[in-house]
Amino acid sequence: MNTRQATLLLAAAMILAGCEKPDPKIAEAAKAAQQEQAAAAAAKDFDAAYAQKNWEMASAHGEIVTSKYPGTPTADRVRPLYEESHTKAKAAREQRRVESLWSYMSTPVKLAKGKSGTQLSASIYARANVETDGSIPRPVQLIFRDHPDWGRSSYLVLQTGDFDCYGGCKLKVTVDGKSKTMPGSRPKTDEAIAMFIEDERGLWRMIGEAKELSIEFPVKAGGKRTASFEVGGLNQGKLPGWR
Repeated sequence: MNTRQATLLLAAAMILAGCEKPDPKIAEAAKAAQQEQAAAAAAKDFDAAYAQKNWEMASAHGEIVTSKYPGTPTADRVRPLYEESHTKAKAAREQRRVESLWSYMSTPVKLAKGKSGTQLSASIYARANVETDGSIPRPVQLIFRDHPDWGRSSYLVLQTGDFDCYGGCKLKVTVDGKSKTMPGSRPKTDEAIAMFIEDERGLWRMIGEAKELSIEFPVKAGGKRTASFEVGGLNQGKLPGWR
């Protein structure tokens, strides 16, 4: 074979080699490697947030890793941790929500003989408005108050209507499904439509670890009404000494 023939054969071999299709398994492996590399890079943000117990950030980054790079080893590793983070993030948002339902006040008050003190209070509105006088439903408020002269008290406040409890009454108080009877009384005053729940410290302790509180009370319009409260966000440290 002369030099010219050898050159032609080599050129033909090169052309044939160039026309060969790539191995699909090799292409798939290369693509999978690229996906895994990208997933591992994205997972760094997730791992950092998870280590810091920043559940909402971890949930956000975990969703990216598991949805954008499904089937990769990194996504498979992250998935159970992401689900845990998602659950905890949801719980954290709910806890913030119920905490925001409570209002706390620290108010300077004048006492006898020119002295002064501080009144502390914690209050929350019922989950839903209540019809108390035959008209439209209106807000009902529950207040816990610690006054330096008058002491501790817990009471409901209406916007309209009135309580049928001037001579005292029995209230059905339900905490997380467990009910008991507590005494109530309506003060003889027109300054506010209020009714005391006499065992204020007992009520305070009952709701300390609770989620739901409902109080059934009699009204002058006739019959009884029930106000329900989401109490799970109470910060009992705001009224020290009540426990």
